[in-house]
Amino acid sequence: MTIACKHVWEHISEYLDHQLDPLLLREIERHLENCEACSAILDSTRNVLILTADDRTFELPVGYSERLHARLRAIIQGPEPTPTNTKS
Repeated sequence: MTIACKHVWEHISEYLDHQLDPLLLREIERHLENCEACSAILDSTRNVLILTADDRTFELPVGYSERLHARLRAIIQGPEPTPTNTKS
């Protein structure tokens, strides 16, 4: 049985939590041995879990929150409409 990348992605959390049945586990591990993309997704997911479990706090640079909110506001609102030249 060959397992597709999409199927591996659907089971990444269960893989990391050691919650897979033995047959599916073997198939995923075989796939991960040969698939760089899925291996990278697995590593990234593992890193995110490690980072979010870290209870250290980091101080943001001064003004970061304001810049972030302004940028998000601009993206959400979209570009300003441009005036059109209308002649009556």
